Amino acid sequence: MATAEVTVRGAGIFGLAVAWACLKRGARVRVVESRQVGAGASGGIVGALAPHVPGAWNDKKAFQLESLLMAEAWWAGVAAAGGRDPGYARLGRLQPLADAGAVALAGERGRAAAKLWGGAAEWRIVGAEAAPEWAPPSPTGRYVLDTLSARIHPRLAVAALAAAIRARGGEIVEGAGAGEPPDAGLVVHATGWEGLGELSAALGRPAGGGVKGQAALLRLDAATRPQLFAGGLHIVPHGDGTVAVGSTSERDFALPGATDAALDALVERARTLCPALAGAKVLERWAGVRPRARSRAPVLGPWPGRPGHFIANGGFKIGFGMAPKAGEALADLLLDGRDTIPEGFRAQANI
Repeated sequence: MATAEVTVRGAGIFGLAVAWACLKRGARVRVVESRQVGAGASGGIVGALAPHVPGAWNDKKAFQLESLLMAEAWWAGVAAAGGRDPGYARLGRLQPLADAGAVALAGERGRAAAKLWGGAAEWRIVGAEAAPEWAPPSPTGRYVLDTLSARIHPRLAVAALAAAIRARGGEIVEGAGAGEPPDAGLVVHATGWEGLGELSAALGRPAGGGVKGQAALLRLDAATRPQLFAGGLHIVPHGDGTVAVGSTSERDFALPGATDAALDALVERARTLCPALAGAKVLERWAGVRPRARSRAPVLGPWPGRPGHFIANGGFKIGFGMAPKAGEALADLLLDGRDTIPEGFRAQANI
């Protein structure tokens, strides 16, 4: 049997995850990137791998759960193959509970997690002693601690995947232009928010677009602490002595890569929520545009009306958490003809 050929357009998290999954199954893989690895939203700094709330279960939540549970071994394999640390650690997440109603709802969700997560992780109510001098203020003194959430350093993770792909014999072409050879074999389009625009034009209906986010990286060694989620803000300690805070969600923007006063306000909110950050120096200010599909679910599967072409896009806020399962599911489809992708993830569900 001839070795399958796969061309992946785009070297963000979804494109690299698909490439890696196909390489592991023996395909010849070429990743074509017009800029550089992680040039878009995947080159960011936050990296909160957090689950949807347990309850009101659906295919999207089940897919994400499987991806989050397979992440530790999957990223360990990437690190071993390429010799680069992706910054993964599963240390959980704390969320303050505002009132008695929130405490009661958290209890219900904890019972749902016990059933739906199958004992693989917990969603439980704790006090501030779970993370002394780190937990944000809570009007009730109570918090949700979920043990499924993990962190990853996005920029390090895409570099680790690229190293693993190259070590395995895959090709990654950065700065690709019009003079590149034509796509060979099956083609996967993983081209971020611009790619959702192309998909919309091809289908004649809006399939999604971009949402700008701004984030900051601060100097503070909190590597063993859980991530925090409060007031819509993620605070994520990384293993390199930094803490990421983010992010804004901006539908209207003129300068995709520019930071502004919205980020200043976000950093001040983070310092209020987490007093340990009060004196932490801001090391980096980051802005980028994340691909958001119309349905808010990832867009995975065949490109309608284009035989041999597939889509891996739309990982808005959950792309890194979904990537291990998304990559393997696309490899199942491309190389084995086995379709395990939920109907709600298909392009037709986003128009």
